[in-house]
Amino acid sequence: MAITRREALGTLAAAAAGGSAALLSARAEALAAGDPAKAAPVPAAPAAAAPRAPVPLPFDPKKLRGLSEKLLVSHWENNYGGALKNLGKVQDDLARTTKDTPGYLVAGLRERELSFHNSVVLHELYFANLGGPGKPGGAVEKALAAAFGSFARFDELFRATGLSLAGGSGWAILDYALHSGELRVAWAGNHTQTLAAGVPLLVMDLYEHAYHLDYGASAAKYVDAFMANVHWEEVERRHARALAAAKALRGA
Repeated sequence: MAITRREALGTLAAAAAGGSAALLSARAEALAAGDPAKAAPVPAAPAAAAPRAPVPLPFDPKKLRGLSEKLLVSHWENNYGGALKNLGKVQDDLARTTKDTPGYLVAGLRERELSFHNSVVLHELYFANLGGPGKPGGAVEKALAAAFGSFARFDELFRATGLSLAGGSGWAILDYALHSGELRVAWAGNHTQTLAAGVPLLVMDLYEHAYHLDYGASAAKYVDAFMANVHWEEVERRHARALAAAKALRGA
């Protein structure tokens, strides 16, 4: 039975709504071109992998100074939890792709996978480096003073980088560069911008969902509250692991 181009494109649109466009597009395009011989049956979708459980908040959200329980729980449930669920959906769609899936659909799925994956990782690091007294010390404070001239100078640069994202979206990140062994303050304008071979040590979320419920447009007050709650022992643990990883990579 003949199928019109509109019917074929309707099939493709319906598939996209159900998350299966990557598999069905080649079939729909063959039908639209009037060549049913090339419209091979769509292979059965593999069983979806069990969704990864979210990492619980590592602190009591009632006890952080200047960051409300409502803000923290909403951020964890809706933004981090949403990224985790969407990552699973995209990975299921990628599992259904074949060698015949059009490149633009694969590219779109890969871009979404990167965005959701980085969102999940950065959110987990963000929550894990909160819940402390905000007072640096030990080896990491000395390392930051050596890298930036003083801890106060690092603090100034990190805050300024965060505030440069206010009203927009992104992350301020202190990372350890495996390539050069440097400590760097990095700017990430969205979830797909990260420094190559960088190990995040301190992560601050500057998307509005991280502060708007408590501070409205006043990102500066949020940055103050964030810094007052940094769990510097966790930052130091990450730094020690990054140094060990760099040593292993050098074969030392």
